[in-house]
Amino acid sequence: MAHVSMVTFGVDDLERATNFYLAMGWERSDVSVPGTVAFLRGGAIVLGLYGRDDLARDAGVEIVDRAGSAGVALAMNVDSEGAVDRALRDADAAGGTVTRPAARADWGGYSGYFADPDGHLWEVAHNPGFTLLEDGCLLLPGDGRRP
Repeated sequence: MAHVSMVTFGVDDLERATNFYLAMGWERSDVSVPGTVAFLRGGAIVLGLYGRDDLARDAGVEIVDRAGSAGVALAMNVDSEGAVDRALRDADAAGGTVTRPAARADWGGYSGYFADPDGHLWEVAHNPGFTLLEDGCLLLPGDGRRP
């Protein structure tokens, strides 16, 4: 089965980006390499922060857009509407930008968006129809792994 175990963001300022995610509650791993790469634990996913130019070189591509993109948004699913509001406040206080305040969604939940200091978009959502496990794993309706 295909799965995502790690997401890596190219960032302009590694220290700033690392401090942002630490303020959001992610935990830095001891295998991080100061000044080069930060690995942060956040539930079922590991977030890697790597200098944007270094990541482009590693991937063998040229940087086209330094301003971020609306082509991808990651999501943090949380256990309540209050947790959505707190996460958006935390992102704003840590140097991110709330791009859409939390509101009721037509799919029955509650969500809002923020961009981190490098422009990477995150949705923060509470979906009462999804099961969120303690380790951050999200089980979709009909998932055979449902507890």
